[in-house]
Amino acid sequence: MHGEYKMPGGKLIVVDLDLVDDCLARVQVSGDFFLEPDDALHAIDAALEGQSADADEHMLAAAIRAQLVPGVMMYGISPEAIAIAVRRAIDQHAIDQGMAP
Repeated sequence: MHGEYKMPGGKLIVVDLDLVDDCLARVQVSGDFFLEPDDALHAIDAALEGQSADADEHMLAAAIRAQLVPGVMMYGISPEAIAIAVRRAIDQHAIDQGMAP
């Protein structure tokens, strides 16, 4: 599954993922944003792994925030914007499969 979101006044966020037993798997967040330190991206991916496909944007953003260590700097993105891209991927997949999101 693939989802994208351009944060207003910010950067493009791209999320690719699979669903396994209705949970997020093989999550890869990418885009034209910057993070410090660089390994924060791995923490974001890890925070999303295993989350329920039914999780709403607030739940996903909270999971990301909980996984990030203090001092992580996000330039042009936010946990909420990442969560929107994730929901777009899941919802588009549901639409493609003929199911309501």
